[in-house]
Amino acid sequence: MDFHRFCSLICLWAALLVLLSSSNRVTAGDIVHDDDLAPKKPGCENDFVLVKVQTWIDGVEDEEFVGVGARFGRPIVSKEKNANQTHLALSDPQDCCSAPKKKFAGDVLMVDRGNCKFTAKANYAEAAGASAVLIINNQKELYKMVCEPDETDLDIKIPAVMLPQDAGATLEKMLSNGSSVSVQLYSPRRPVVDIAEVFLWLMAVGTILCASYWSAWSAREAAIEQDKLLKDATDELPNIKSTGGSSVVDINTMSAVMFVVVASCFLILIYKLMSFWFIELLVVIFCIGGVEGLQTCLVALLSRRFKQAGESFIKVPILGAISYLTLAVAPFCIAFAVVWAVYREVSFAWIGQDILGIALIITVLQIVRIPNLKVGTVLLGCAFIYDIFWVFISKTLFKESVMIVVARGDRSGEDGIPMLLKIPRLFDPWGGYSIIGFGDILLPGLVVAFSLRYDWLANKSLRAGYFLWAMLAYGLGLLITYVALNLMDGHGQPALLYIVPFTLGTFLALGRKRGDLNILWTRGEPERVCPHVRLESTQESL
Repeated sequence: MDFHRFCSLICLWAALLVLLSSSNRVTAGDIVHDDDLAPKKPGCENDFVLVKVQTWIDGVEDEEFVGVGARFGRPIVSKEKNANQTHLALSDPQDCCSAPKKKFAGDVLMVDRGNCKFTAKANYAEAAGASAVLIINNQKELYKMVCEPDETDLDIKIPAVMLPQDAGATLEKMLSNGSSVSVQLYSPRRPVVDIAEVFLWLMAVGTILCASYWSAWSAREAAIEQDKLLKDATDELPNIKSTGGSSVVDINTMSAVMFVVVASCFLILIYKLMSFWFIELLVVIFCIGGVEGLQTCLVALLSRRFKQAGESFIKVPILGAISYLTLAVAPFCIAFAVVWAVYREVSFAWIGQDILGIALIITVLQIVRIPNLKVGTVLLGCAFIYDIFWVFISKTLFKESVMIVVARGDRSGEDGIPMLLKIPRLFDPWGGYSIIGFGDILLPGLVVAFSLRYDWLANKSLRAGYFLWAMLAYGLGLLITYVALNLMDGHGQPALLYIVPFTLGTFLALGRKRGDLNILWTRGEPERVCPHVRLESTQESL
């Protein structure tokens, strides 16, 4: 096995796991959504919102906590300037399941979760003169505070906010020290559109653009080389094979169909085994693919500048012949991936993750190809069904969206799986990331790259070809995904739900209109006259 073939297998192996484990959707970070299962009625009809709880100790600004507002009570103000800085007091009894032993002059009352109804706590706190109530959960997670179906005493005039267990422990420690603690409650609104979504769109479109040109250039170079061989050795035609094919893998129809089955099984496996150690395993897999992808891209770029180093080889046991340029680049790529893996929790680690991810995607789109539009249609059609099922329909089977849970890395103790491109939301007061799964770029990218290879082999101009329109359709489909994301209040959206109809529909409709659909569907490349046939025709004309 030669080195290029070995690298291709590594990339394919890593890419397969990346595709199957990545949450192929776009999301706008964590947000508290409305809950259709929690009934609304007069006095209990607030939307669930995240609430910032800023603290001051003896007049000095201190920690900030994040809670969730209740379905009942007065809505939380949205602007910080309209929120009052109010003294915090501890309830006695601490669970506030009965009337507090003393009155409060407009203080914010902190109470434990206890065993009584949330509305009962709020009513007791309001009767004692509190201006708001902070309910500390008995778990690290937040909980949506709703009303019971038979409740009637819902005329609550103070806001109620739930905080996680660790935040409550910190606040209680502040109060136990005898310090004067004040809090400010407000719920800033998210911007309709964040600039991070624009950059993420540019990254996705730019990645497919670069990968498509590299794939088409390689295909054209292989075709030119084959033509040269045919011209020079017409008597050895049966023994001639296309160059460069050893490192290229064509997907067939069966592989496209099996994608759904294998991907679904692997997704369930991740969902069930989601934990810290499993995320660590995915990080290792991602680093292996990222190293190979980054190395392949750098070698391809540098080989034109350092041609001699790229064409000089040394034999390495098992791996075979490796160029000196590859040996020089490999340590840097490995070091880059290792540094990212070690420091992936820091605020700017997303840059390294995106670099490794983009390099892997471009490399996979260079190695993996669809031979015709039939295979592309089957692949994207299966991915379309897969995406919708695991984002929306899986809620009825698992009580939650399996794909969204996997994307966020719930129950793993880490901030999501690494198989995503992500950018921090720059103007969002709640922070978080805008993310897109690798599958939303890779799968449509296979069809877009195919369109450019066909255009170049058919000598079509940009406007008369298919690549320009396929690229525009992909960009528009992804744009519509972000529009839907914002209209749905940040709920994760299956991007392929919008991308596939735009990209595939445009390609099929345009091919049918131009009369090329039969060739695109079956052959996948234009008919070319063999060089020796052209030579014979020329001689006969002379």
